Amino acid sequence: MTALRTVAVDGSPVHVLESGAGPAVLMLHGSGPGTTGSGAWAPTAQALGASWHVVAPDQAGFGRTPVPAGSPSGLRLWTEQAAGVMDALGIESYAVVGHSMGGAVALALAAARPERVTRVVAVSTMGAPGAPLSADLDALWAAPAGPLGARDMLSRLLLDQALVTDAAVEARAAAMRDGASAYASLFPPPRARWVDDLTLTAQTLAAIHAPVLLVHGAQDRVTPLEAATRPLLEHLADVRLHVFGRCGHVPAVEHPHEFRQLLSCFLGQDRGR
Repeated sequence: MTALRTVAVDGSPVHVLESGAGPAVLMLHGSGPGTTGSGAWAPTAQALGASWHVVAPDQAGFGRTPVPAGSPSGLRLWTEQAAGVMDALGIESYAVVGHSMGGAVALALAAARPERVTRVVAVSTMGAPGAPLSADLDALWAAPAGPLGARDMLSRLLLDQALVTDAAVEARAAAMRDGASAYASLFPPPRARWVDDLTLTAQTLAAIHAPVLLVHGAQDRVTPLEAATRPLLEHLADVRLHVFGRCGHVPAVEHPHEFRQLLSCFLGQDRGR
């Protein structure tokens, strides 16, 4: 059963998609206008089935979750809010799956809460030391609301342009409109500073003891493979990398079945222990 609910974290509302029961998996979406927890992860959560307790929040500034008054947006807020959602739900132990920006948050959370986070899956992740702001990420963060902006965004996210259908564009444009007020304060120029904010230090990466799976598309233009993964492979203590050929920034969309099998296999290694 899938449910949408609102959870209070430090007095501020966080919109959350929940489904299933069993071992908990916190799923953190990426950035860009129109991104939400349910939009990013509902198909994956459904495919994982009822035997996993999936929690997929709209992070602050996205979807129906506002940036708390007086709190600057950025990695610290998103990390503390993610931890706060799981605390509010009474979940003490959980895996974390994060895409792009959400990957950096997932890694930061694993460093901050080593006693809580059991495994990390960082997909097309940000956070690697030295990774620059790509032209495509810059354009994504600045994408204007409406069909033209939505089409341009999807064309940058996906290698397979056949997936950039009119229906997909219309759905993204609607999500961009719905989330516009929350997103308005995020990622103003110069945008390289937001990449810097999401960058994890060597000390933070060394504090991650949970097993980490990095998943990346070989043709990712938003967070290019080499710059996004090599520093993490060098700094993380327990890490493995899976690369999808013929894939852009969103493996869950371009290779959905193989991605879900990979996710289930890696997360399932802790079951029964």
